[in-house]
Amino acid sequence: MPYTPIEIDREKLTIMGVLFPDLDTLESISQAIGSNMFEGFQPTRKSIEIIRDYCLGELTIEQLVVIANEKSYEE
Repeated sequence: MPYTPIEIDREKLTIMGVLFPDLDTLESISQAIGSNMFEGFQPTRKSIEIIRDYCLGELTIEQLVVIANEKSYEE
């Protein structure tokens, strides 16, 4: 599957419309997402929300495992 760029708005601090608290967090997460996209990851708005929330400490690793097992990151 070919690499498809995602929408990143550094002025509005959003990735695919998902709001981030600051530019450093947005940049860090967008780089991680981009690296994984080259390995075949296809982000959805929901998956970006989950990644953001985990990185900000709003989700525990246990909650992340449940989300992954249930595949509730898909839209």
